[in-house]
Amino acid sequence: MKKFAKMSLVAAIAVAGVTSANAGSLEDAVKNTEISGSAVYRYDDRSLELNNGQSVSGAVGNDTTNNSYKVVVALKSKVNDDVAFKAVAIAASGIDGSMVGNETTTQAAPIANISLEKANFIYTGIANTTIIAGKQGLGTPFTVAADSTDNDQIGDGILAITTLGPVTLAGGYFNSTNLNQSGNVLIGNGSENVALIAAMGSIGPVALDAWYLDREDLYDVYTIGAKANFDLGGATLSEMARHTELDLDTAPLAIQMDNSLTQLKLGVKAGIFGGSIAYGWTDSEGGIAAEDNDATTGFQGWGLNLNGVADADLLKLNVNAQVTDTVNIALNYNILDRNDNIALGRITDIKDKEYYTQVTYNMSKNFSTYLRLGQVNYDNVGLTAVDKGTRGRIQIAYTF
Repeated sequence: MKKFAKMSLVAAIAVAGVTSANAGSLEDAVKNTEISGSAVYRYDDRSLELNNGQSVSGAVGNDTTNNSYKVVVALKSKVNDDVAFKAVAIAASGIDGSMVGNETTTQAAPIANISLEKANFIYTGIANTTIIAGKQGLGTPFTVAADSTDNDQIGDGILAITTLGPVTLAGGYFNSTNLNQSGNVLIGNGSENVALIAAMGSIGPVALDAWYLDREDLYDVYTIGAKANFDLGGATLSEMARHTELDLDTAPLAIQMDNSLTQLKLGVKAGIFGGSIAYGWTDSEGGIAAEDNDATTGFQGWGLNLNGVADADLLKLNVNAQVTDTVNIALNYNILDRNDNIALGRITDIKDKEYYTQVTYNMSKNFSTYLRLGQVNYDNVGLTAVDKGTRGRIQIAYTF
């Protein structure tokens, strides 16, 4: 976090606009305000190819190059000893808060929508307790409260978090959200009440959490998770397990009532080398476990995704090396296996595979970039079915 005096002219004008209704001095506002945020630029180049060797043209996001960006500025101002006010403005897509961009072959460079995405009051007057009231990010395992590049899930309501010894409890209630526009499930109209409760704690080296969320007249979902790190002397071992169950109140077309997704991950790091193996699988009826594929209860690679895919499993393999203090090289190989299931219209097993490499350069703590190149091989039948997709990406990110 940096003092408000170091922020850009645009941010300064924004704060002046917020505080100008008061007769208090700007100097006092500056002393009690902090700024944080991020700025990300991304270049994507993707193409799809049919089994007959022809490329897929005209499809959104395929056989195209895209420039996209997103800027986030968060201001937190002290009101008094017990209350703070926080506002988050974004320059991004006006629909879901994701990156705004253009297909360079057919579109002119767009102008981002600038909006006040979050505005809330934070009360800390009770020991070990934080209460947030107003428009805020939905910080649950099923949603993404804030993302420097993709969708943000937000809601209007109240969230309370309190720590009682080794256990942290949370509860929240929201009377409107943007879940009908932001994420990957996109059901309802955003007016549904959302209620949640959670408990988090540790037993020795193992961190545990349990969450329950109900989205009125649409679904209720719970997840339980555990993770731990072990020092083995010359190596560090990490383990993670999570199980999620989501039950729809009514089933839309082609979606089953009962959904579940289970995931396991084992990682190891020794010296400059690291690696991990992760495996997830879904219920034979349905696989919806998250509102957003990037959420904790979701499970995805780069081009392959398990969230919302019924009767399937995804295996993810990774090896990497920290070749210098600032450069990391990683190789990834993923397999998505969708089992034959007549009820889902699958007459045979379908196996999609992807592999990609990523070179990450962290020039400093607040500035990083990565280059990613890979290919997805689709296991489909018929001459017109998509056979493979080649993709590349360059991303530059600045945080402050």
